[in-house]
Amino acid sequence: MKKDRNKANQDLLEWYDALIFALLVLVLTFTFAVRVVAVSGNSMEPTLSWNDRLLIQSNFYTPARGDVVVLDGYIDWGKPLVKRVIGCEGDVVEVDGETGSVYVNGERLEETYIAETTLIEGDVAYPLTVPEGCIFVMGDNRNHSTDSRFSSVGCVDSRDVLGRVLLRIFPVSEFGRIE
Repeated sequence: MKKDRNKANQDLLEWYDALIFALLVLVLTFTFAVRVVAVSGNSMEPTLSWNDRLLIQSNFYTPARGDVVVLDGYIDWGKPLVKRVIGCEGDVVEVDGETGSVYVNGERLEETYIAETTLIEGDVAYPLTVPEGCIFVMGDNRNHSTDSRFSSVGCVDSRDVLGRVLLRIFPVSEFGRIE
């Protein structure tokens, strides 16, 4: 009888150990590797919608052209901004409101992800060379997005990138990778 009780206690302790280890792994993962962020606004439609929940890779990431990133809320809005990287340091960006086209290093971008052509050039001067350590970002809903085309945002310091969007985790019906 005493052996059975000791065995039951040992099994219970093993379950507690496993549970504590699992919680520790989750805490460390969500503290240092990934984060969950909510979309606020419609500037990324049709790719992302208001209140979508995103899983982002927050460490060991260098911004690359075409990535959807989350920017620190250092700007007036105070909430993290979700935008697409259009240009990286040294790239020359041009926005042509007449044709609705965006050019990077003289090449027109093929943008299948945007809601409509880009009619708003913003208040920055083109051609714009992205400064060292910075990125040029735009929302996919170009005509309803405040982004690097406007001096209030401008080119964003790469250190202000919280991470790259990996997955939409909510709503569950839209779960999946973000391209």
